[in-house]
Amino acid sequence: MNGLTPDMLEGAGIRTDRQAQRDRQEKEGGPDQLGQEDFLKLMTTQLQNQDPFEPMENGDFIAQMAQFSSVTGIQQLNESFEGFAQSMGQNQAVQGANLVGKDVLVPVEFGQLGPEGGMSGAFELGASAESVEVEIMNGAGERVRRMNLGAMGAGLQDFQWDGMTDNGQRAPAGVYEVRATARSGERTESLETFLNQRVDSVSMGGEKNGLALNVQGVGEIDFSDVRRISG
Repeated sequence: MNGLTPDMLEGAGIRTDRQAQRDRQEKEGGPDQLGQEDFLKLMTTQLQNQDPFEPMENGDFIAQMAQFSSVTGIQQLNESFEGFAQSMGQNQAVQGANLVGKDVLVPVEFGQLGPEGGMSGAFELGASAESVEVEIMNGAGERVRRMNLGAMGAGLQDFQWDGMTDNGQRAPAGVYEVRATARSGERTESLETFLNQRVDSVSMGGEKNGLALNVQGVGEIDFSDVRRISG
C-alpha cells in the first residue's frame, strides 16, 4: 500500500499533525481526537490510494476497525465516568448542606470548651484494656482534669468531660487538649482521640478532592474522616 502524505489526508478533510500544530499555536486546547467521521474518511482515502497489486487485506481492515471501536469505547466510558463523578459530587454537596449545625465525631485532640456545658468524644481501643485514663490539658500544657474510666473492651469507646477541674471549679472557656491512655499489665498505650464538634459550613474540594466540613474550633475536615454524625 502506498504511504499517505499529509497533503492527501488534508485533501480528504482529515486533520494531520501539521494542521493540528498550526491550530495549537493559534489556541491552546486539549489533545486532538479522531472522531468517527474522520476515521471513515481516513479508511476511504486509504482504499482509494492503495496499491492495486498490494490491496489492503481483510484482516488489516478489520484490525483497524476494532482498534477504533476500542478507542471510541474507552472515550465514551471516560465521558460516562466524568458525568457520574460530577453527579456524585453534586449529590454529596446537597447531603453535606444538611450537616450544618450538627455535631460530627472527628479525629482531633483539641476541642473548644464553651462558657457552659462540657466536651464529649471517643477513643479507639485496638484490644481490651485493664484501665483507661483520659486527661484534659489547658493551653499552657497543664492538666486540669484526670478521669479514670476503668476497664474497657476493644473498639470505639465514648467519654464525656463536664467542664469541671479536679479541684471542683469550672474550667475557663477555651481550647483544651484531650489525651487518652490505655494500660494492660506493664503495657501503656496512647490512644487516638475523637471529639464531637459542630459543623459551621461545608464546601467542595478538600484535601481529598471531596466534601470538606468547616468544624467549629477545628477548621477544615474531610468528610471521609468523620466517624459519626449526631443531631
